[in-house]
Amino acid sequence: MDTASGSEGGGRGEERGEPEPPSPVPVAAAPTITTTTATPAETSSPPAAPSRYESQKRRDWNTFLQYLRNHKPPLTLARCSGAHVIEFLKYLDQFGKTKVHVPGCPYFGHPNPPAPCACPLKQAWGSLDALIGRLRAAYEENGGRPESNPFGAKAVRIYLREVREGQAKARGIPYEKKKRKRSTVTVSAVSSSSGSGAISIASGSGGGGDGNNGGGETPACGGGAGGSSASTLTSTANVSTTSTTV
Repeated sequence: MDTASGSEGGGRGEERGEPEPPSPVPVAAAPTITTTTATPAETSSPPAAPSRYESQKRRDWNTFLQYLRNHKPPLTLARCSGAHVIEFLKYLDQFGKTKVHVPGCPYFGHPNPPAPCACPLKQAWGSLDALIGRLRAAYEENGGRPESNPFGAKAVRIYLREVREGQAKARGIPYEKKKRKRSTVTVSAVSSSSGSGAISIASGSGGGGDGNNGGGETPACGGGAGGSSASTLTSTANVSTTSTTV
């Protein structure tokens, strides 16, 4: 009995004993923050790719400079004249893709020949005209003076006009000069009521033919009847006013 009660007492003593201290909670380590400083080279955006026009202009300019170096005798850009530019345009005819009929050809003046012929291939007038425009701009961008620009010489303009007229007769394709369209703007009515207004604007263009073909190795036949177009733009704006009493 004593033993049993003693053991029971001991057990109760253990039960009544002080609770054990709680185990420590692990504390997470503070995150490490790394600061990096970007260099100017990393922050600057990559240069934009040149446009198609700029790329073509650069290629044309390099081709012309190569032509001057291979010229016999070699030519410098400072000594280049309108006559040399015309020689360069004639040199490019060997790489043309436009059939230009000679006067003795049975298809001379025929816009759609039914059969092939032995007439030479040349550069189309539209391609040469666009080429001169790019080279004229490239000359001034590379330090040339506008008053001494050989690509803007009168002889070059005359040559291009002769090529245009000759190809028009040989291919039966008329090149007509574009007519500027006259546009008129008329304010029909302006009304305001209850803080809202309506504005009606009508614009029209006078008749003008359009038959000029600007470029490409195979210009299409131009020409068209004059016409007129009108468009009406109506905008409504709501205006609210607020009065303040002091």
